[in-house]
Amino acid sequence: MSQAEIQLEASWLAQLSDEFQLPYMQSLKRFLREEKDAGKVIFPPGKEMFAAFNHTPLDEVRVVILGQDPYHGPRQAHGLCFSVRPGVALPPSLVNIYKELQQDLGIPVAAHGCLTHWADQGVLLLNSVLSVERGNAASHQGKGWEQFTDRAIEIVNRECEHVVFMLWGSYAQRKGAVIDTRRHCVLRAPHPSPLSAHRGFFGCAHFSQANTYLQEHGREPVDWHLPDQPSSSV
Repeated sequence: MSQAEIQLEASWLAQLSDEFQLPYMQSLKRFLREEKDAGKVIFPPGKEMFAAFNHTPLDEVRVVILGQDPYHGPRQAHGLCFSVRPGVALPPSLVNIYKELQQDLGIPVAAHGCLTHWADQGVLLLNSVLSVERGNAASHQGKGWEQFTDRAIEIVNRECEHVVFMLWGSYAQRKGAVIDTRRHCVLRAPHPSPLSAHRGFFGCAHFSQANTYLQEHGREPVDWHLPDQPSSSV
């Protein structure tokens, strides 16, 4: 994670630049460099690790969806939680997200899994951990990313007004415990994984609830429809 690879959007960089000088981020940088030097393949590529921030400037955040780790299969991860590159098979959790979206708002299931259209509208699709070794799930947990993304959530909580946080699963709910529910809308549900979606993710109606809240507070709703052809900027 060289300085050139960071390339963080200006409004986020203004808030997060000091983090890169702290010992935990220096340690994370060394870890990533050592992993690459050892010949390990890291997903997503370095220039995409901060894609969630670069697609969604701080002053445009309307919704935050929290994930856990990037996908660890080839060509899947591109820096947005739950999203995969165009042409990649839909992961099971995303299939269930689309099913709930259809049930909630009547939006047809998209033919692709690229969620850049959401991110470009102010939906911060933030994983807790921003990198992973190919084929080795959760391999970069506990290396420093969690502290960095905790800081990002604290910044949204403090700097933004009337943001909807969608916290799916116990991991996201613990991570979102700092959110001020007097200033923001916090929606909780089980994770959309096939293991838990039937315990309350299906029927949670988070997408319609989010738009209702945004409109009630003078903010534009999110267009949750996904275009047939995703943005080339993934």
